[in-house]
Amino acid sequence: MSLTPPVSARDHASGPATAPVTLVEYGDFECPYCGAAYPVVKEVQRHFRSRLRFVFRHFPLSQMHPHAEHAAEAAEAAGAAGKFWQMHDALYEHQRALADHDLVRYAVSVGVDPAVATEALIAHTYQERVKSDFMSGVRSGVNGTPSFFINGEKYEGSYDTDALTEAIDEAL
Repeated sequence: MSLTPPVSARDHASGPATAPVTLVEYGDFECPYCGAAYPVVKEVQRHFRSRLRFVFRHFPLSQMHPHAEHAAEAAEAAGAAGKFWQMHDALYEHQRALADHDLVRYAVSVGVDPAVATEALIAHTYQERVKSDFMSGVRSGVNGTPSFFINGEKYEGSYDTDALTEAIDEAL
């Protein structure tokens, strides 16, 4: 399956847009498998440096993970303040504590005004953005998390460091 829509300026991306390889993850902040993939992706980013652009899209599995959608909305609220990646990391590093008061605390820790974070969660300010990412995942053939795409094509292999590094090397 191919990534639909392709990566654009709308996405949260880390690394240069000119990188020869783009790795996209559809993730859920409450998913233990995504939590296990988090340090793997960090290691892969360190390994490839400027040769890799990493993009994160939300795919909250709300029926299994009751805090996942609000965590994604909190990440978007932080993103509006230019702190998406800091919040992304905080959420994965504390994924066992994702109640709303925890989300606000993490937002504050990365430099987001607590009133802004609280209001975004209460008003579901970023719910449509999260839903848009989710629906793009559905269109792209995502049926679980984490799901990865390398240069727009679904990656079906393991997400351990060696396997992901090998797949990216092949794409290079």
